[in-house]
Amino acid sequence: MLGSAMPARQPSKPRARRQTPEARPYHHGDLRRVLIDAALQLAEEGAEVSVREAARRAAVSPGAPFRHFPNRDALMAAVAEEAQRRFRAEIEVALGQAPAADPLGRFRAFGLAYLRWAMRNPAHFEIISTGRYFAHGSSTELTRDNAELIALTEQMLADAASQGLLRSADLKRIQIAGRALVYGFARMNLDGHFPRWGVAAGEIDRMAEGVIDLFIAGIAKA
Repeated sequence: MLGSAMPARQPSKPRARRQTPEARPYHHGDLRRVLIDAALQLAEEGAEVSVREAARRAAVSPGAPFRHFPNRDALMAAVAEEAQRRFRAEIEVALGQAPAADPLGRFRAFGLAYLRWAMRNPAHFEIISTGRYFAHGSSTELTRDNAELIALTEQMLADAASQGLLRSADLKRIQIAGRALVYGFARMNLDGHFPRWGVAAGEIDRMAEGVIDLFIAGIAKA
């Protein structure tokens, strides 16, 4: 049509850039650390722990973690070994503050440090004290460290016996009773039992100290 004019061509609008979710940056040197933290977070939430889920939490490809951890056992062993090192450090601090010449005082300090650490770190306690997450025997470090801690409590009781401080000469029975006490108390706290026993959250630490003192009084010679 001769009289009609072609409409002027409008300049095209710049195409909007598609927004992509921002990936969490990491350095390859940090990946092992990030995966351990992710696995611990999953355990704290009560979620199923897997290498792939830890990778998802760490915002890395599903295959990336396998350079560090070939399976869940390896990942959880690393989490447990770190937990055990932190636990051991607290035990050593507590024993460093107890008189070296007082074996029952040191035994008490060990038990109280165990309980306080377990109550502050429930997920770490669950990981190192149960077989829920991995086979404990697969970690040489954990096996060695547990044996050293058992030997340490044996030596404390042997020293107490040699000084005539104990009612009973059955040191193994005393040792296992002490272990059952602190483990059972820590489990009661983890499983939320104390409110039904009339122990408020703010009273649990004092209760822990009291039950350990009661145990020490029971094994000590009057």
